[in-house]
Amino acid sequence: MNSTLITNAQLVNEGKVFEGDVLIRENRIEKISSTITASPADKVVDAKGFFLLPGAIDDQVHFREPGLTHKATIYSESRAAVAGGVTSFMEMPNTVPPVFTQSLLEDKYQIAARTSLGNYSFFMGASNDNLEDVLKTDLSKVCGLKIFMGSSTGNLLVNDERTLEGFFSRFPSLIATHCEDEATILKNMAEFKERYGENMLVKYHPLIRSEEACYKSSSFAVGLAKKFGTRLHILHISTAKETSLFDNTLPLEKKK
Repeated sequence: MNSTLITNAQLVNEGKVFEGDVLIRENRIEKISSTITASPADKVVDAKGFFLLPGAIDDQVHFREPGLTHKATIYSESRAAVAGGVTSFMEMPNTVPPVFTQSLLEDKYQIAARTSLGNYSFFMGASNDNLEDVLKTDLSKVCGLKIFMGSSTGNLLVNDERTLEGFFSRFPSLIATHCEDEATILKNMAEFKERYGENMLVKYHPLIRSEEACYKSSSFAVGLAKKFGTRLHILHISTAKETSLFDNTLPLEKKK
């Protein structure tokens, strides 16, 4: 039986730091205690003087496979993640091609099964015309549906209100959104191009993708989630104003 006992570590867990032992059996933590010295193990690691932290979970990564493997792969990035203490990841659908079909989603799971060094899950991608394919998603495997409510990469923009209502009202699991109002961005972009030309400085980026653009899109997403009882996670909130949209109340139960 494959087992490892880590002893005398400074355990960082649930808001506390204490000296203790961790018994791992068949790659799973079996016991955490102030002492497990009586438990037999194939391998014993004395971690005196070291901190032992839980593995981190990264809920938004871009590993670029398939289609952009000159930048990164699931293997290379999961290797880097594990080396840094991130043991589980959830990867985005903006690869090449984007993950708009169940077969493309399954392809990524097959790649990860062969090459990932960490625990993994993948977001299904949303477009303006793939609602029916999205509804075929195996909810026991995916971490959620990713909707780009603002242009980001390729053709992942979903800006049709009726389509968005379809996703929010019919998808029975978590929806994660990238929220920037496209019309506001395009309006700002046109104004800045007229003023500064095509090669404008990067300092204008937060003025083009402005607080107004972020808040308008985030508030729309929150409104849809409240209307339909959707589990919503807005990724990378970037303005203080958007934080006013959230509180600590329990989420609504998903409507049948």
